[in-house]
Amino acid sequence: MKAAFLSLIVIHGLIHFLGFVKGFELREIKEFTLVISRPMGLFWLLTALLFIGYAILFFLSHRYAWVLGLAALLLSQILIFMVWQDAKFGTLPNFLILLVCMVGLGEFLFERRILSETDTLLTRVKFQSPVVVREGDLNNLPEPVQKWLKRSNMVGKPKLVLGKVYQDAKMKLKPDQEKWFEASAIQYSSLEEPGFIWSVDVKMNPFLFFRGRDKFFSGRGEMLILINSLFAIVDEKGEKLDEGSLQRFLGEMVWFPSFALDQRIAWEALSDSTAKATLEVNGTRGSGIFYFTSEGDFYRFSAWRFQGNKPDSKRHEWVLEVSQHGEMQGIRVPIEMTATWKLEEGDWTWLHLKITDIQYNETALE
Repeated sequence: MKAAFLSLIVIHGLIHFLGFVKGFELREIKEFTLVISRPMGLFWLLTALLFIGYAILFFLSHRYAWVLGLAALLLSQILIFMVWQDAKFGTLPNFLILLVCMVGLGEFLFERRILSETDTLLTRVKFQSPVVVREGDLNNLPEPVQKWLKRSNMVGKPKLVLGKVYQDAKMKLKPDQEKWFEASAIQYSSLEEPGFIWSVDVKMNPFLFFRGRDKFFSGRGEMLILINSLFAIVDEKGEKLDEGSLQRFLGEMVWFPSFALDQRIAWEALSDSTAKATLEVNGTRGSGIFYFTSEGDFYRFSAWRFQGNKPDSKRHEWVLEVSQHGEMQGIRVPIEMTATWKLEEGDWTWLHLKITDIQYNETALE
């Protein structure tokens, strides 16, 4: 699709050279029956060059390509109106280019929003003298949690205050969906002041994609989904989403094991392999149960979360299950896992997640 659109831009741009050739009488152009002056011929040349420049920037996926595209099609459409009888069919490619440019503008605005919100999150992170996790720090934790922190190689390493998580994923947006959508995501997680910014890019088909952003900050959650970066189909806030976002943050502790030592978490031993954690942040409270193998690896997290943020939304069990572990900067963490809603009509596994990299503390800012 990208190659076809590039061809359209280049051909459309080259056609504008005909106006320049006509204006300067370089050769006879039978397709143009109307008179074009030399000054107007220069505008046709400028428009052609703008389209070629836009094609180059679009090929390079430059974040400002849409600016040049809008300038080119605006000037082009003005010229077309001036010679409407000869050039009216040029309106169609201009309309197609307009649609793509609007998507580019939407992408630019979305990325700027993510950068602003990420900066707000990161300004709360304080990099002080590193505090190393000692074995004695684990004494007040339930036995399976102690075993997990040792298994994760967290003992002897600095406490984690910030993480940047790179993710590849496959997603299903509804229970009866058969095809998996490919996705990639980046998440910043702050540990001292619990919060995260998660931005995802999901490819649905050659013409449709959506950009999503989940945010948890100061005990409040938000969810935003934009089709083609333009049209919001989800823009939610509220107490149910606050709680659900906190529970998600709690479950994702497994990428940041030292957070288990946070004084805001109340741990309750349930067995020699399970423990319940309850976290409260700025009045928002949520719980979940962590499951561990006999070796100390985390393999399952279960929480009763609201599915949705509507007044009639109900709690359902939400489960994370691990299929593979790996090491990120020397810390053993889950790197492949699934997320499943346990619904009345059956299980809905909506996410297959693969962690490709995690950067911790100062390296997360690089």
